[in-house]
Amino acid sequence: MDKFLALSMFVETVRCGGYSAAARKLGVATSSVARQVAALEAELGTTLITRSTRQNRPTDLGQAYFDKAVAILDAVSSADSVVMDRGSEARGKLRVSVPVEFGRRVIAPHLGRFLADHPALEVSLHLSDDRVDLFKDRIDLSVRLGSTVSSDEVVCSAIGRFERWLVASPEYLNAHPAPMAPSDLAGHACLRFDYGGPIKGWDFEVDGEAIPVAVQGRIHSNNADVLRQAALGGQGVALLADWLVAEDVQQGRLTRLLAHYEINPAAVDASITLVYLPINRESARIKAFSQFIRGLLAAA
Repeated sequence: MDKFLALSMFVETVRCGGYSAAARKLGVATSSVARQVAALEAELGTTLITRSTRQNRPTDLGQAYFDKAVAILDAVSSADSVVMDRGSEARGKLRVSVPVEFGRRVIAPHLGRFLADHPALEVSLHLSDDRVDLFKDRIDLSVRLGSTVSSDEVVCSAIGRFERWLVASPEYLNAHPAPMAPSDLAGHACLRFDYGGPIKGWDFEVDGEAIPVAVQGRIHSNNADVLRQAALGGQGVALLADWLVAEDVQQGRLTRLLAHYEINPAAVDASITLVYLPINRESARIKAFSQFIRGLLAAA
């Protein structure tokens, strides 16, 4: 029995829900898939998959084995990519982690063009606002917004910055006088980002003078687009990244407020950073995606 082949066929059987579907995806005979899985079960001395007329499902042990098998196959794929990824052409699979809304709005619309420019490359885009562990989560490259911790264990490459804009809808401003100074926000419903701890105020700066402002509001969320949607619905004033609301401002759906102030200049960093493992310093995949992101930011 070819153990690697058997693992691959077992994993596809679980993913596809049956031998026939797995065989179609792999381009082999159904009997070949069934035979490899049966040989794997015989070697292990246990049943990995329960058979039925409608669907094949993993047993409890089968599910545990599936999770480990996927990790093994991914590790082999990553090892292959490291070796193949030292030439001039970006090849193999690139696993990228990006913040949810940044990935949806800034990166996803242009992925087709990126892949067209790199036909030997496959991209797996993971959307998460959590800070991933590159090694544990098997991520090749992470795009991070804001502060990042410098470490010898990772490479951090700053590729740009963004601004935070104070915005509200025309409907909200028709019912509430627009703030003319940061202190005016005391009388407004402020839509605040929830960082998982005490919700802090907003820090303004003009002509080198720092102006901390305590803000209040009944809506807060750990998802920036929830706050954007609330602002579009006339629920209050939001402090959001320019890349998230620039189109809304251009189309008149939101109005930018206090534009001559820099907001959160020091309390929260506004860097856009690429983070990857040192082993990927010479990676053609990393270089290609880095150039891609830089181009998107330059064109924004």
